[in-house]
Amino acid sequence: MSVYVGIIIFILGAVFGSFYFVVGTRMPKREKVVFERSHCDHCHKVLKWYELIPIFSYTFQLGKCNNCHKRISIGHFLVEVVTPLLFLGGYFYYGLTIKYYIYLVIISLAIIIFVSDFKYMVILDEPIIVASGLLIILKFLEIGPYYTLYAVIYGLVMFILMYLIQVLGSKLFKRESLGGGDVKLAFIIGLTLGYPGIGLRLSLVALIFSAFLALPYAFGQIYLNKNNELPYGPFLISAMIIVFIFIEKFTNILVFFTLM
Repeated sequence: MSVYVGIIIFILGAVFGSFYFVVGTRMPKREKVVFERSHCDHCHKVLKWYELIPIFSYTFQLGKCNNCHKRISIGHFLVEVVTPLLFLGGYFYYGLTIKYYIYLVIISLAIIIFVSDFKYMVILDEPIIVASGLLIILKFLEIGPYYTLYAVIYGLVMFILMYLIQVLGSKLFKRESLGGGDVKLAFIIGLTLGYPGIGLRLSLVALIFSAFLALPYAFGQIYLNKNNELPYGPFLISAMIIVFIFIEKFTNILVFFTLM
C-alpha cells in the first residue's frame, strides 16, 4: 500500500467530509449547496478561504467563529475527522479495487444520512439517487450485467418489503412508523448486498441487525424522556455497512444454518 496514496485519500476524505456535512445540513432546509458561499450559522458572515480548510480551520479557530466568536458545531469537525479515517481504513482493507469504490459510495451516503437524519429526521432523496446510480455502475463492473440485474431486483424486493412494513406499522400504531427515506434506503441495502445466490438473505440479515443496533438508542430516548421519534436511517445503513465489510463471515454463518 502506497503511503502517498494513503495521504491523498486522507486529504480527499477530509474535503469530502466537509462537503457531506454541508449537504446534510443545508439540503433539508432547501439551501443551496454548491452556488452559495459558506457562512457562519450565527452571524452569517461569509467565510474566507482559510476558514474553510477541513480539520485545521476548526482547530486553529478553537471551534469558534472569527467574527462573532460563537461556537461552531462540533459535528462539522467530527465529520471532517471521521470521514478521512473511514476512507483510509477502507483503502487499507480493500486496496484500490471495485469493492473499495462501492465501500466509498456507501460510506459517503452514510455520513450524509447520519448528519441529516439525526439533525432534521430527514433522509434526502438526492444522495440516495446518486448513490443508486453509482452502485449500479460499480456492480456492473464487479459482477457483470446479468448479476447486476439480480442486485437491482433484490433492491426492489427490499423496497417493497420495507414499504409493507411501513404500511402495517402505521396501521398498528396509528402513526407513521417508518419514514419514506427509510423505505428508499432499503433499495440501497438490497442493491449493495445483492450478490448471486445469497443477496436477499444478506439484505434481510442487515434489516434485522439494524433493529438490534437501534435498540440501545431507543431505550436511551425513553430513559431521557425525549420524543419517541427514532432516526432509523443511520442504524439501517450502519447494519448494511457492517454486513458488507464482513460479508464472507455473514455468508458462512448463513450457509452453516442452511445446512443444519
